[in-house]
Amino acid sequence: MKLFEKFGLSNRLQLAIKKLGFKEPTQIQEKSISLILAGKDVICESATGSGKTLAFGCGIAEKVNPNHGLQALVLTPTRELAEQVKRALIQISYNKNLEIISIYGGVSINPQIYGLTKANVVVATPGRLLDHIQRRTINTSKIKFLVLDEADRMFDMGFMDDIKKIIRTCPTKRQTLLFSATILPHVKKLANQYMKNPIYVSANKLVDPRKLKQVYYDIPQNLKLSLLLHLLKHEKSGLVMVFCNSRKTTDIIFKNLKANKIDAVAIHGGFSQNMRTRNINLFNKGKVWVLVCTDVASRGLHIDNVSHIYNYDIPRDPNDYVHRIGRTARAGEDGKVINLLCNYDYKNFSMVLAEYRSSFSIEKIKSPYLKKVKFLDIIDRRKPFRRKPLKRKTICRTN
Repeated sequence: MKLFEKFGLSNRLQLAIKKLGFKEPTQIQEKSISLILAGKDVICESATGSGKTLAFGCGIAEKVNPNHGLQALVLTPTRELAEQVKRALIQISYNKNLEIISIYGGVSINPQIYGLTKANVVVATPGRLLDHIQRRTINTSKIKFLVLDEADRMFDMGFMDDIKKIIRTCPTKRQTLLFSATILPHVKKLANQYMKNPIYVSANKLVDPRKLKQVYYDIPQNLKLSLLLHLLKHEKSGLVMVFCNSRKTTDIIFKNLKANKIDAVAIHGGFSQNMRTRNINLFNKGKVWVLVCTDVASRGLHIDNVSHIYNYDIPRDPNDYVHRIGRTARAGEDGKVINLLCNYDYKNFSMVLAEYRSSFSIEKIKSPYLKKVKFLDIIDRRKPFRRKPLKRKTICRTN
Protein backbone atom coordinates (compact mmCIF):
# COMPACT_ATOMS: atom_id res chain seq x y z
CA MET A 1 0.00 0.00 0.00
CA LYS A 2 2.86 2.38 0.76
CA LEU A 3 3.95 2.11 -2.87
CA PHE A 4 0.81 4.04 -3.91
CA GLU A 5 1.11 6.58 -1.07
CA LYS A 6 4.02 8.30 -2.81
CA PHE A 7 1.64 9.68 -5.45
CA GLY A 8 -0.13 11.78 -2.79
CA LEU A 9 -3.47 10.02 -3.32
CA SER A 10 -6.33 10.76 -0.94
CA ASN A 11 -7.07 8.22 1.78
CA ARG A 12 -10.37 7.45 0.09
CA LEU A 13 -8.64 6.56 -3.18
CA GLN A 14 -5.94 4.54 -1.44
CA LEU A 15 -8.70 2.53 0.25
CA ALA A 16 -10.32 1.89 -3.12
CA ILE A 17 -7.00 0.67 -4.58
CA LYS A 18 -6.47 -1.59 -1.60
CA LYS A 19 -9.96 -3.01 -2.01
CA LEU A 20 -9.18 -3.77 -5.66
CA GLY A 21 -6.17 -5.83 -4.55
CA PHE A 22 -3.42 -3.78 -6.22
CA LYS A 23 -0.21 -4.04 -4.21
CA GLU A 24 2.26 -2.07 -6.30
CA PRO A 25 2.00 0.21 -9.34
CA THR A 26 2.70 -1.11 -12.82
CA GLN A 27 5.31 0.56 -14.98
CA ILE A 28 2.81 2.82 -16.77
CA GLN A 29 1.19 3.78 -13.44
CA GLU A 30 4.60 4.55 -11.94
CA LYS A 31 5.42 6.90 -14.82
CA SER A 32 2.05 8.58 -15.39
CA ILE A 33 -0.01 8.95 -12.19
CA SER A 34 2.03 11.85 -10.74
CA LEU A 35 1.86 13.69 -14.08
CA ILE A 36 -1.89 13.10 -14.37
CA LEU A 37 -2.51 14.36 -10.84
CA ALA A 38 -0.37 17.43 -11.61
CA GLY A 39 -2.77 18.32 -14.46
CA LYS A 40 -0.36 17.63 -17.33
CA ASP A 41 -1.42 16.43 -20.78
CA VAL A 42 0.13 12.98 -21.15
CA ILE A 43 0.69 10.56 -24.05
CA CYS A 44 1.07 6.99 -22.79
CA GLU A 45 2.32 4.20 -25.03
CA SER A 46 1.17 1.05 -23.29
CA ALA A 47 -0.33 -2.32 -24.11
CA THR A 48 -3.67 -3.73 -22.99
CA GLY A 49 -3.39 -4.97 -19.43
CA SER A 50 -0.64 -2.53 -18.46
CA GLY A 51 -2.79 -0.78 -15.81
CA LYS A 52 -3.69 2.36 -17.74
CA THR A 53 -7.32 2.41 -16.54
CA LEU A 54 -6.18 2.77 -12.93
CA ALA A 55 -3.72 5.46 -14.04
CA PHE A 56 -6.32 7.77 -15.58
CA GLY A 57 -8.94 6.50 -13.10
CA CYS A 58 -6.90 8.04 -10.27
CA GLY A 59 -7.13 11.41 -12.01
CA ILE A 60 -10.87 11.10 -12.53
CA ALA A 61 -11.52 9.91 -8.96
CA GLU A 62 -9.50 12.79 -7.48
CA LYS A 63 -10.62 15.64 -9.74
CA VAL A 64 -14.27 14.97 -10.61
CA ASN A 65 -16.90 16.10 -8.12
CA PRO A 66 -20.42 14.72 -7.68
CA ASN A 67 -23.38 17.02 -8.43
CA HIS A 68 -21.29 19.31 -10.64
CA GLY A 69 -22.46 17.98 -14.01
CA LEU A 70 -20.47 16.12 -16.67
CA GLN A 71 -16.74 16.72 -16.08
CA ALA A 72 -14.89 13.69 -17.53
CA LEU A 73 -15.15 11.97 -20.88
CA VAL A 74 -13.39 8.72 -21.85
CA LEU A 75 -13.48 7.62 -25.51
CA THR A 76 -12.96 3.93 -26.30
CA PRO A 77 -13.07 1.96 -29.58
CA THR A 78 -15.51 -0.80 -28.60
CA ARG A 79 -18.63 -1.41 -26.57
CA GLU A 80 -16.93 -4.07 -24.47
CA LEU A 81 -14.08 -1.77 -23.52
CA ALA A 82 -16.54 1.02 -22.66
CA GLU A 83 -18.33 -1.33 -20.23
CA GLN A 84 -15.04 -2.61 -18.83
CA VAL A 85 -13.68 0.90 -18.20
CA LYS A 86 -16.97 2.03 -16.65
CA ARG A 87 -16.92 -0.87 -14.18
CA ALA A 88 -13.29 -0.14 -13.29
CA LEU A 89 -13.99 3.57 -12.70
CA ILE A 90 -16.95 2.73 -10.47
CA GLN A 91 -14.67 0.53 -8.37
CA ILE A 92 -11.89 3.13 -8.21
CA SER A 93 -14.30 5.86 -7.07
CA TYR A 94 -16.72 3.62 -5.17
CA ASN A 95 -17.02 5.82 -2.07
CA LYS A 96 -17.22 9.18 -3.85
CA ASN A 97 -20.76 8.75 -5.26
CA LEU A 98 -19.87 9.71 -8.81
CA GLU A 99 -22.45 9.02 -11.52
CA ILE A 100 -20.54 7.04 -14.16
CA ILE A 101 -22.29 5.76 -17.29
CA SER A 102 -21.32 4.10 -20.57
CA ILE A 103 -22.57 5.19 -23.97
CA TYR A 104 -22.39 2.99 -27.10
CA GLY A 105 -24.44 1.80 -30.05
CA GLY A 106 -26.37 -1.41 -30.46
CA VAL A 107 -28.64 -0.71 -27.49
CA SER A 108 -31.58 1.61 -26.82
CA ILE A 109 -30.65 5.29 -26.72
CA ASN A 110 -33.41 6.39 -24.30
CA PRO A 111 -31.82 5.08 -21.05
CA GLN A 112 -28.60 6.79 -22.13
CA ILE A 113 -30.42 10.11 -22.63
CA TYR A 114 -31.80 9.84 -19.08
CA GLY A 115 -28.41 8.80 -17.66
CA LEU A 116 -26.72 11.81 -19.26
CA THR A 117 -28.89 14.19 -17.23
CA LYS A 118 -27.12 13.00 -14.04
CA ALA A 119 -23.70 11.81 -15.26
CA ASN A 120 -20.39 13.11 -13.91
CA VAL A 121 -18.29 10.72 -16.02
CA VAL A 122 -19.13 9.27 -19.45
CA VAL A 123 -17.29 6.36 -21.09
CA ALA A 124 -18.30 6.22 -24.74
CA THR A 125 -17.64 4.95 -28.22
CA PRO A 126 -17.20 7.85 -30.68
CA GLY A 127 -20.11 7.08 -33.01
CA ARG A 128 -22.86 6.96 -30.39
CA LEU A 129 -21.40 9.92 -28.48
CA LEU A 130 -21.44 12.04 -31.64
CA ASP A 131 -25.07 11.00 -32.10
CA HIS A 132 -25.86 12.41 -28.63
CA ILE A 133 -23.96 15.61 -29.44
CA GLN A 134 -26.00 16.06 -32.61
CA ARG A 135 -29.22 15.38 -30.69
CA ARG A 136 -28.10 17.85 -28.01
CA THR A 137 -28.70 15.26 -25.30
CA ILE A 138 -25.22 15.74 -23.82
CA ASN A 139 -23.58 18.88 -22.43
CA THR A 140 -19.80 18.87 -22.89
CA SER A 141 -19.25 22.49 -21.81
CA LYS A 142 -17.90 21.49 -18.36
CA ILE A 143 -15.52 18.73 -19.50
CA LYS A 144 -12.18 19.20 -17.74
CA PHE A 145 -10.80 15.68 -18.19
CA LEU A 146 -10.68 14.01 -21.64
CA VAL A 147 -9.20 10.52 -22.17
CA LEU A 148 -8.58 8.89 -25.55
CA ASP A 149 -8.19 5.19 -24.73
CA GLU A 150 -6.75 2.76 -27.32
CA ALA A 151 -6.34 5.72 -29.68
CA ASP A 152 -4.62 3.76 -32.46
CA ARG A 153 -7.48 1.24 -32.48
CA MET A 154 -10.07 4.03 -32.77
CA PHE A 155 -8.20 5.44 -35.75
CA ASP A 156 -7.94 2.00 -37.38
CA MET A 157 -11.72 1.69 -37.05
CA GLY A 158 -12.26 4.98 -38.90
CA PHE A 159 -13.21 7.19 -35.94
CA MET A 160 -10.65 9.95 -36.63
CA ASP A 161 -13.17 12.53 -37.92
CA ASP A 162 -15.68 11.70 -35.17
CA ILE A 163 -12.99 12.13 -32.51
CA LYS A 164 -12.00 15.54 -33.87
CA LYS A 165 -15.63 16.69 -33.88
CA ILE A 166 -16.07 15.51 -30.28
CA ILE A 167 -12.86 17.20 -29.10
CA ARG A 168 -13.97 20.49 -30.67
CA THR A 169 -17.14 20.48 -28.55
CA CYS A 170 -15.09 20.28 -25.33
CA PRO A 171 -13.61 23.34 -23.58
CA THR A 172 -10.07 24.23 -24.65
CA LYS A 173 -9.17 24.59 -20.98
CA ARG A 174 -9.04 20.89 -20.10
CA GLN A 175 -6.60 18.08 -19.39
CA THR A 176 -6.19 15.55 -22.22
CA LEU A 177 -4.72 12.05 -21.86
CA LEU A 178 -3.98 9.78 -24.81
CA PHE A 179 -3.31 6.05 -24.40
CA SER A 180 -2.20 3.97 -27.36
CA ALA A 181 -0.48 0.63 -27.88
CA THR A 182 1.56 2.19 -30.68
CA ILE A 183 2.25 5.88 -31.32
CA LEU A 184 1.88 6.09 -35.10
CA PRO A 185 2.15 9.31 -37.16
CA HIS A 186 -1.62 9.99 -37.18
CA VAL A 187 -1.67 9.62 -33.37
CA LYS A 188 1.17 12.14 -33.07
CA LYS A 189 -0.61 14.50 -35.43
CA LEU A 190 -3.77 14.44 -33.32
CA ALA A 191 -1.74 14.98 -30.15
CA ASN A 192 0.05 17.97 -31.63
CA GLN A 193 -3.26 19.46 -32.75
CA TYR A 194 -5.32 19.03 -29.58
CA MET A 195 -2.94 18.57 -26.62
CA LYS A 196 -0.96 21.21 -24.72
CA ASN A 197 2.76 20.42 -24.35
CA PRO A 198 2.06 16.71 -23.82
CA ILE A 199 4.56 14.61 -21.90
CA TYR A 200 5.34 11.23 -23.46
CA VAL A 201 5.72 8.13 -21.29
CA SER A 202 5.92 4.47 -22.29
CA ALA A 203 5.84 1.04 -20.71
CA ASN A 204 7.62 -2.08 -21.86
CA LYS A 205 5.44 -4.66 -23.53
CA LEU A 206 4.02 -7.18 -21.09
CA VAL A 207 4.67 -10.08 -23.46
CA ASP A 208 7.95 -11.80 -22.57
CA PRO A 209 9.62 -13.05 -25.79
CA ARG A 210 11.45 -15.68 -23.77
CA LYS A 211 8.09 -17.10 -22.65
CA LEU A 212 6.43 -16.92 -26.06
CA LYS A 213 6.87 -19.66 -28.66
CA GLN A 214 5.71 -18.92 -32.21
CA VAL A 215 5.27 -21.56 -34.91
CA TYR A 216 3.60 -21.94 -38.27
CA TYR A 217 2.23 -24.76 -40.40
CA ASP A 218 2.12 -24.56 -44.19
CA ILE A 219 -0.81 -26.65 -45.37
CA PRO A 220 -3.37 -26.87 -48.20
CA GLN A 221 -6.41 -24.71 -47.70
CA ASN A 222 -8.74 -27.73 -47.54
CA LEU A 223 -6.84 -29.09 -44.51
CA LYS A 224 -6.85 -25.94 -42.40
CA LEU A 225 -9.90 -26.88 -40.36
CA SER A 226 -8.63 -30.45 -39.94
CA LEU A 227 -5.34 -29.15 -38.55
CA LEU A 228 -7.06 -26.69 -36.21
CA LEU A 229 -9.27 -29.44 -34.79
CA HIS A 230 -6.30 -31.82 -34.45
CA LEU A 231 -4.26 -29.23 -32.53
CA LEU A 232 -7.13 -28.17 -30.28
CA LYS A 233 -7.65 -31.80 -29.32
CA HIS A 234 -3.98 -32.72 -28.86
CA GLU A 235 -2.21 -29.52 -27.66
CA LYS A 236 -2.22 -29.14 -23.88
CA SER A 237 -3.59 -25.67 -23.31
CA GLY A 238 -5.50 -23.30 -21.08
CA LEU A 239 -7.80 -20.75 -22.65
CA VAL A 240 -7.46 -20.52 -26.44
CA MET A 241 -8.23 -17.65 -28.84
CA VAL A 242 -8.72 -18.40 -32.56
CA PHE A 243 -8.42 -15.28 -34.71
CA CYS A 244 -10.08 -14.87 -38.11
CA ASN A 245 -10.01 -11.91 -40.47
CA SER A 246 -13.74 -11.66 -41.14
CA ARG A 247 -17.10 -12.11 -39.46
CA LYS A 248 -18.08 -14.72 -42.03
CA THR A 249 -15.03 -16.88 -41.36
CA THR A 250 -15.51 -16.46 -37.60
CA ASP A 251 -19.08 -17.76 -37.86
CA ILE A 252 -18.06 -20.70 -40.04
CA ILE A 253 -15.12 -21.78 -37.85
CA PHE A 254 -17.18 -21.45 -34.66
CA LYS A 255 -20.00 -23.62 -36.01
CA ASN A 256 -17.53 -26.20 -37.31
CA LEU A 257 -15.86 -26.40 -33.90
CA LYS A 258 -19.22 -26.84 -32.21
CA ALA A 259 -20.15 -29.55 -34.72
CA ASN A 260 -16.94 -31.36 -33.73
CA LYS A 261 -17.69 -31.10 -29.98
CA ILE A 262 -15.23 -28.28 -29.20
CA ASP A 263 -16.56 -26.11 -26.37
CA ALA A 264 -16.37 -22.69 -28.02
CA VAL A 265 -18.02 -19.28 -28.24
CA ALA A 266 -17.51 -16.51 -30.79
CA ILE A 267 -17.55 -12.72 -30.94
CA HIS A 268 -17.34 -10.18 -33.74
CA GLY A 269 -18.80 -6.78 -34.53
CA GLY A 270 -21.99 -8.24 -35.96
CA PHE A 271 -23.17 -9.74 -32.68
CA SER A 272 -25.66 -7.96 -30.45
CA GLN A 273 -24.17 -6.31 -27.39
CA ASN A 274 -25.87 -8.78 -25.05
CA MET A 275 -24.44 -11.74 -26.97
CA ARG A 276 -20.93 -10.24 -27.07
CA THR A 277 -20.99 -9.57 -23.32
CA ARG A 278 -22.36 -13.04 -22.55
CA ASN A 279 -19.74 -14.84 -24.65
CA ILE A 280 -16.81 -12.82 -23.27
CA ASN A 281 -17.98 -13.56 -19.72
CA LEU A 282 -18.30 -17.29 -20.44
CA PHE A 283 -14.76 -17.34 -21.81
CA ASN A 284 -13.27 -15.17 -19.05
CA LYS A 285 -14.79 -17.40 -16.38
CA GLY A 286 -13.46 -20.55 -18.05
CA LYS A 287 -16.91 -21.97 -18.73
CA VAL A 288 -15.79 -22.44 -22.35
CA TRP A 289 -12.14 -22.73 -23.35
CA VAL A 290 -12.10 -21.57 -26.99
CA LEU A 291 -12.99 -18.08 -28.23
CA VAL A 292 -13.27 -17.64 -32.01
CA CYS A 293 -13.03 -13.96 -32.85
CA THR A 294 -12.07 -11.15 -35.17
CA ASP A 295 -9.61 -8.41 -34.17
CA VAL A 296 -12.38 -6.84 -32.07
CA ALA A 297 -10.91 -9.05 -29.29
CA SER A 298 -7.23 -8.35 -29.96
CA ARG A 299 -7.13 -5.14 -27.94
CA GLY A 300 -8.88 -3.46 -25.08
CA LEU A 301 -10.70 -6.39 -23.51
CA HIS A 302 -9.42 -7.73 -20.23
CA ILE A 303 -8.86 -11.45 -20.79
CA ASP A 304 -6.51 -13.45 -18.56
CA ASN A 305 -4.97 -16.93 -18.67
CA VAL A 306 -4.81 -17.30 -22.46
CA SER A 307 -2.18 -19.93 -23.19
CA HIS A 308 -2.59 -20.36 -26.97
CA ILE A 309 -3.29 -18.00 -29.86
CA TYR A 310 -4.30 -19.58 -33.17
CA ASN A 311 -4.19 -17.39 -36.26
CA TYR A 312 -6.60 -19.19 -38.57
CA ASP A 313 -6.07 -16.22 -40.90
CA ILE A 314 -2.94 -14.07 -40.88
CA PRO A 315 -3.97 -10.42 -40.36
CA ARG A 316 -3.52 -7.94 -43.18
CA ASP A 317 -1.78 -5.44 -40.90
CA PRO A 318 1.42 -6.64 -39.14
CA ASN A 319 0.51 -4.46 -36.12
CA ASP A 320 -2.64 -6.54 -35.64
CA TYR A 321 -0.46 -9.66 -35.47
CA VAL A 322 1.44 -8.14 -32.54
CA HIS A 323 -1.78 -7.20 -30.76
CA ARG A 324 -3.12 -10.72 -31.21
CA ILE A 325 -0.05 -12.46 -29.83
CA GLY A 326 0.02 -9.97 -26.95
CA ARG A 327 -2.93 -11.85 -25.51
CA THR A 328 -0.64 -14.63 -24.25
CA ALA A 329 2.73 -14.98 -22.45
CA ARG A 330 1.73 -12.29 -19.95
CA ALA A 331 2.82 -11.76 -16.34
CA GLY A 332 5.52 -14.42 -16.49
CA GLU A 333 3.31 -17.16 -17.94
CA ASP A 334 4.23 -19.27 -20.96
CA GLY A 335 2.34 -18.81 -24.21
CA LYS A 336 2.23 -20.22 -27.71
CA VAL A 337 1.20 -18.73 -31.05
CA ILE A 338 0.23 -21.13 -33.85
CA ASN A 339 -0.17 -19.77 -37.38
CA LEU A 340 -2.09 -21.82 -39.95
CA LEU A 341 -0.87 -20.86 -43.41
CA CYS A 342 -2.24 -21.71 -46.81
CA ASN A 343 -1.66 -20.05 -50.17
CA TYR A 344 -3.82 -16.99 -49.50
CA ASP A 345 -1.90 -16.20 -46.25
CA TYR A 346 1.58 -15.98 -47.78
CA LYS A 347 1.46 -12.26 -48.58
CA ASN A 348 0.24 -11.23 -45.13
CA PHE A 349 2.70 -13.56 -43.38
CA SER A 350 5.58 -12.15 -45.44
CA MET A 351 4.68 -8.64 -44.28
CA VAL A 352 4.68 -9.79 -40.63
CA LEU A 353 8.11 -11.39 -41.06
CA ALA A 354 9.51 -8.33 -42.82
CA GLU A 355 8.23 -5.98 -40.12
CA TYR A 356 9.31 -7.99 -37.08
CA ARG A 357 12.15 -10.23 -38.24
CA SER A 358 14.52 -8.75 -35.67
CA SER A 359 11.97 -8.91 -32.83
CA PHE A 360 11.02 -12.59 -32.82
CA SER A 361 11.39 -15.84 -34.71
CA ILE A 362 8.63 -18.10 -36.00
CA GLU A 363 9.52 -21.75 -36.41
CA LYS A 364 8.09 -23.90 -39.21
CA ILE A 365 6.49 -27.14 -37.98
CA LYS A 366 5.78 -30.20 -40.10
CA SER A 367 2.11 -30.97 -40.28
CA PRO A 368 0.97 -34.18 -38.55
CA TYR A 369 -1.01 -36.83 -40.37
CA LEU A 370 -4.52 -35.46 -40.65
CA LYS A 371 -7.81 -37.15 -41.17
CA LYS A 372 -9.78 -34.78 -43.36
CA VAL A 373 -12.80 -33.36 -41.58
CA LYS A 374 -15.98 -32.59 -43.43
CA PHE A 375 -16.13 -28.80 -43.67
CA LEU A 376 -19.54 -27.34 -42.92
CA ASP A 377 -19.85 -24.16 -44.95
CA ILE A 378 -22.48 -22.54 -42.74
CA ILE A 379 -23.95 -20.14 -45.24
CA ASP A 380 -27.63 -19.61 -45.92
CA ARG A 381 -27.84 -20.79 -49.47
CA ARG A 382 -31.58 -20.38 -49.76
CA LYS A 383 -32.69 -18.23 -52.62
CA PRO A 384 -33.51 -14.72 -51.51
CA PHE A 385 -37.19 -14.10 -51.01
CA ARG A 386 -38.86 -12.58 -54.02
CA ARG A 387 -42.46 -11.59 -54.03
CA LYS A 388 -44.31 -13.34 -56.80
CA PRO A 389 -45.58 -10.90 -59.41
CA LEU A 390 -49.27 -10.24 -59.16
CA LYS A 391 -51.30 -11.64 -61.98
CA ARG A 392 -52.81 -8.88 -63.98
CA LYS A 393 -56.57 -8.90 -63.99
CA THR A 394 -58.24 -8.33 -67.30
CA ILE A 395 -60.68 -5.50 -66.95
CA CYS A 396 -63.37 -5.28 -69.57
CA ARG A 397 -64.25 -1.70 -70.29
CA THR A 398 -67.60 -1.06 -71.88
CA ASN A 399 -68.85 2.20 -73.21
